[in-house]
Amino acid sequence: MTSSARPFLNRRLAEFGTTIFAEMSALAVRTGAINLGQGFPDTDGPEEIREAAVRALRDGLGNQYPPGPGIPELRTAVAAHQQRRYGLSYDPDTEVLVTAGATEAIAAALLALLEPGDEVIALEPYYDSYAACIAMAGGTRVPVTLRPHDGAFRLDLDELRAAVTDRTRLLLVNTPHNPTGTVLTREELTAIAELAVERDLLVVTDEVYEHLVFDAAEHLPLAGFPGMRERTVTIGSAGKTFSFTGWKVGWITAPPGLVTAVRSAKQFLTYVSAGPFQYAVAEALSLPDSYFDALRADLLAKRDLLASGLAEAGFEVFRPAGTYFVTTDIRPLGESDGFAFCRALPERAGVVAIPNAVFYDHREAGAPFVRFAFCKRTEVLEEAVRRLKSLPV
Repeated sequence: MTSSARPFLNRRLAEFGTTIFAEMSALAVRTGAINLGQGFPDTDGPEEIREAAVRALRDGLGNQYPPGPGIPELRTAVAAHQQRRYGLSYDPDTEVLVTAGATEAIAAALLALLEPGDEVIALEPYYDSYAACIAMAGGTRVPVTLRPHDGAFRLDLDELRAAVTDRTRLLLVNTPHNPTGTVLTREELTAIAELAVERDLLVVTDEVYEHLVFDAAEHLPLAGFPGMRERTVTIGSAGKTFSFTGWKVGWITAPPGLVTAVRSAKQFLTYVSAGPFQYAVAEALSLPDSYFDALRADLLAKRDLLASGLAEAGFEVFRPAGTYFVTTDIRPLGESDGFAFCRALPERAGVVAIPNAVFYDHREAGAPFVRFAFCKRTEVLEEAVRRLKSLPV
């Protein structure tokens, strides 16, 4: 026991306590509520990919430390995926790095690329690890807020340009965007690319929901825009695409200098991880287009089921163009405080959701918005909708 009055947690992380996901998941367990808060599926991914992991275990593949950059089979599969899907060519030996999920990829990239005091522009609301990783790297986060407009959340490009200063080092971009479900358009991405080139900025782009896009939306990797390949670290992940979130297999693709920098930080985080699962994910990335088409179709039907049910229950619904989250506005229900609403919802309706305000620096901007996940079985979503319709309007 120390006699010092100094707090144990350093100042950079003092604002970050237990995540809202842990709090709300614990509340779901305690109350028996349906958990539409944390974004994980309630079914496993393809049987043949699970069997590939079992086969790797039995054959002794990856049971000891895999290579630091990731097994060659997975790095080759990632490079082939980027080429096949987007026409982006990467050398699997020098331009691909396997990570412990996308979260480690984000942390390693920011720790490697930022100096203390560097400014990082991120699209608010943002995944909560962004803020923590920027803080751990000693950077300063500068939020640019996506705001509701015509039933969706949109980026104000003038606000983005105005946020860049002489201290800006990096843009942290997420598309498809969690939690709003926005998919940045070609015009928006073109403007971001032109700004990055003009101001000589690095870009880290989180594209883990790349295969979860609906309707007329199209995922366009930022690295494919003029002048961007040489300055962009692209992050991908197996968890969202293949419904194996517990495997924690992610990756980055970037030019050799950026990969070397990120690996320099990554080696002192997990060093390596998920050995046998890397072999399985390598096979998963080679699944036929029919798998990805079926995944989108299944999630589209679930999106429409939940979005329509929420609207009937009295929420204002922002129907997402991507991801597996629906953002709602609770003000039509006579509510305005998302935290209070979500903490009471399990007792009131037997459903757990997440208050979007946790994803904002400007908490007041996110106060009336609440996020629901639809990566659940159809019967679970139907029961959640039935319960939510009992809320008084």
